[in-house]
Amino acid sequence: MDVVGGGPRLIALDVDGTLLETGSPISERVAGAVRRAVDAGAHVVVTTGRTLLTTRPVLEELGLVDGHALCSNGAVHIDVARDEPVAVQSFDPAPAVAALRDLFPDMIFAVEKVGVGTWATGSSPGEFSIGDYLLVDHGELSREPTPRLNGWWPDGSLEEMLRQLKSLYVPGADWVHGEFGPWVTVSRRGVSKGWALERLRTALCVPHESTLAIGDGYNDREMLRWARHSVAMGNSPDEIKELADEVADDVRDDGVAKVLERWFPG
Repeated sequence: MDVVGGGPRLIALDVDGTLLETGSPISERVAGAVRRAVDAGAHVVVTTGRTLLTTRPVLEELGLVDGHALCSNGAVHIDVARDEPVAVQSFDPAPAVAALRDLFPDMIFAVEKVGVGTWATGSSPGEFSIGDYLLVDHGELSREPTPRLNGWWPDGSLEEMLRQLKSLYVPGADWVHGEFGPWVTVSRRGVSKGWALERLRTALCVPHESTLAIGDGYNDREMLRWARHSVAMGNSPDEIKELADEVADDVRDDGVAKVLERWFPG
């Protein structure tokens, strides 16, 4: 890897399952390694499927006060210093909602209202209590463009959902499934973590040889393919581990810190 000052110049870090175990704080060892990378001049970019609102606490916990963050799987680009989005890649959710309802009539949907909260057709597990949470019908939910549509199939299994999703086609949209349970996330076609990181890399004039990405989930696939050096967490599914250049320790064992400490020791 081409490094400046002893480390990669653009570091993309997923959040849940990578920087932290969902529901737990970031360990001091991981936070310290991230801060040392920033102090050394690296662009550390939190790159997550979370919304803008649920990413803010992570940035605060890491002590990141400027730079960039990519939320909603790359659809929302945040200027950290200004604490606001500078680019939002939205799409019309109505065709996706209609197509998914044909496959899964009881699916519960949620759309992101950037910087405001979530509109949903029902309650689903694991929702963050940050921002507004408004229950609406399918028509109201589909009325405005959104950067992200989530679907949860309450009475189904991940295996059966994946089987049925093989027939899903929505013009202008792409989808990715979750690791735990029957979840699907739909976004504008072509938008992904890797797509957004390449746009940012070009804007920052960072050589591709100086890029590092660490992630653990199916929504990290494009990001891991994008990076010059890619790292999958030890808790990643086997398919994700096979994509990466190396496999780090589990999130519970500070895998991110152990990778970053090669270049940014304590």
